[in-house]
Amino acid sequence: MSKTSVLLLSLGAAVVSTLAASVPAQAQSASSTAASATSAASCPAVLKHTFKRLQDEAPQDLCQYSGKVVLVVNTASYCGYTPQYEGLEALYAKYAARGLVVLGFPSNDFKQESEDAKKIADLCYNTYGVKFPMFATTPVTGAAANPLYVDLIKATGNQPKWNFNKYLIDRHGKVLDYFPSKVTPQDPALVAKIEQALGG
Repeated sequence: MSKTSVLLLSLGAAVVSTLAASVPAQAQSASSTAASATSAASCPAVLKHTFKRLQDEAPQDLCQYSGKVVLVVNTASYCGYTPQYEGLEALYAKYAARGLVVLGFPSNDFKQESEDAKKIADLCYNTYGVKFPMFATTPVTGAAANPLYVDLIKATGNQPKWNFNKYLIDRHGKVLDYFPSKVTPQDPALVAKIEQALGG
């Protein structure tokens, strides 16, 4: 066999090897894209919103909570109900492993929230030990209500009348119930509804 033939055979083998190696990578990329598309498609409408995180204003897509039971709460730092942070964190700590997430939305709609995000974060994380997701200050009532709250109000017929109102969303994105401020995180009615949504 001539040197030219050997060279051509070697080049051919190298090309085949390169193509074979690239197929799994392309398949993996296609698989990843398909998974992302499936995830986006499975995100319920009520969670198709993005909000800035409290501590650093990084955008957070609420679709990351698809498949979880979600408790949405409008919070405030200078309210008689502010100690409910402790109860909300206790709920989150108890049920997170089973699929509960608490989402806190500070709001100054009732003139009881700080304009300083660092102060809000300090109160949440250092005073009450909050570990559940908290978002930047946002309106939750009236014409200025953020899109998530527009959906929650429409679904329940109830808009927040004060701080620490609670909306419960099931794993499929159905808004199950609304609980006013006076219903504490440990209230048997709220806990029973959460456990039912989690599956017993």
